[in-house]
Amino acid sequence: MNTSMRVNPKPGRRVVSIFLALSASAAVLAAPGVAAAQQSDGPAASVPPIHWGACPKAEPPYPDPSPRAQCATVEVPLDWAKPNGPKTGIFVARYRATDPAGRIGVLMSNPGGPGTPGADDALYADDPVSGYSPAILQRFDVIGFDPRGIGRSRNADCDEAITGQIPSRPRDAAEFERLRTLNGRLAASCLERTGPLAAHMDGESVARDMDAIRAALGERRISFLGHSYGTFLGERYARLFPSRLRALALDSAMDPDRPNAERYLTDGSVTIDDTLKRLAAWCEKDTACALNGKDLTAVTDTLFARAGAGTLREPGPNGPTRTAVDADRLADFLTFALGKGSPEETARQLAALYTGKGEVRWSPTGTELASRLVLCQDYDFRIRDYAEYRAIRERVAKAAPHVRYNAQALDIVLGCQGWSMPPKPQPARGRGNLPPVLVVNATHDLATPLPGARRMARSFPEASLFTMDVVGHWLYRRGGTEEAMRVIDTYLTRPQG
Repeated sequence: MNTSMRVNPKPGRRVVSIFLALSASAAVLAAPGVAAAQQSDGPAASVPPIHWGACPKAEPPYPDPSPRAQCATVEVPLDWAKPNGPKTGIFVARYRATDPAGRIGVLMSNPGGPGTPGADDALYADDPVSGYSPAILQRFDVIGFDPRGIGRSRNADCDEAITGQIPSRPRDAAEFERLRTLNGRLAASCLERTGPLAAHMDGESVARDMDAIRAALGERRISFLGHSYGTFLGERYARLFPSRLRALALDSAMDPDRPNAERYLTDGSVTIDDTLKRLAAWCEKDTACALNGKDLTAVTDTLFARAGAGTLREPGPNGPTRTAVDADRLADFLTFALGKGSPEETARQLAALYTGKGEVRWSPTGTELASRLVLCQDYDFRIRDYAEYRAIRERVAKAAPHVRYNAQALDIVLGCQGWSMPPKPQPARGRGNLPPVLVVNATHDLATPLPGARRMARSFPEASLFTMDVVGHWLYRRGGTEEAMRVIDTYLTRPQG
């Protein structure tokens, strides 16, 4: 059966259907030629001013957007190298400042992914659980947008049937070549079904779209808050349009230095290994740990030895089942259990694997197609052949001996092998002065490890790095990381000159 795959965004801060279309009352842009989005190294594109309209209703059971939200579509060049060529629409939403007299300006945001519909940041800006603080809502027009090829900005379309045939963890040269071949076919299907847009979903193109939105808003400068992959977009915007930024806050930062596959895997894997050691230290002291009294690093070493010998089995309610657990499946489990689970729950599942009795929650491997369409053009993770892949895996395992590798990072690296849309070159730096930049990161973040955040901070002439000694990703939220939220809010609302 020939099936079709819409590149569905991952849930962001606000969960809402991504297949909303603009209603008839949501206006598109007016006559062209009023403003221009200036490019640092290319021609300018004419951008008409935004004519805001009503936002589309949400599909049940999701809530409708805030009544203060407004929506529109900005038309931008599909290929920024051809500003007068075909156009593509960017869905944009605005939440107007609640204190117009004290308004600072525009706060544009992106929730990362890549693949998350960022317009939700504005559509649900006043959500009491996942929205912004009153200080931000009072002082800024919050601007969110669905990046090109994502959600309501012409969601990309690829052939889903191919994904189930791709080896998740190639074990020999033949499987590695099969993975590359099938990844190439998958990329070709995206181009066939989506058209040329699929080859222009990179971060530089999105950053240029952001400047087109700025121009359409009639703003001289913007403030920007990026989370996760959104920090890469913020860095790209700063590289291209430094003088257009009033403030730049980057939460859970990507590595801006375009690391190769080995460094990317090593940073993520060492983070997971250190997180296990952190869990082991807690387990020594706290009787709430299901393995209290045991060395958790020794426990995982034993589990890997059993997996290698073929004797590790899935646990069951009355003892081990017949289903074998190999080393790759164990490494995959450890990444997501250590990175996302509570200490008590992670220890309980490790105890179930160790004793053979209990339950383990297994996480599926693989990357969403939106991630491949974007990341494989922004980063160069290409590996020459299986021999090089195996050598990289061995060196990474030595650097992170108790967990072997970071499964999320490996999924991304493998997803880019054979991808037929090549990585885009680094754009040249534009002229102009940047404001002081704020970078925020957890010390133990499996998705955006701290070494990458440090490199992000060092990439700017003036930047500060705020860290929290926690395990997690995305610090701008209520819960256990309000301190980071307060730091970011204070930075954004202070005078910036």
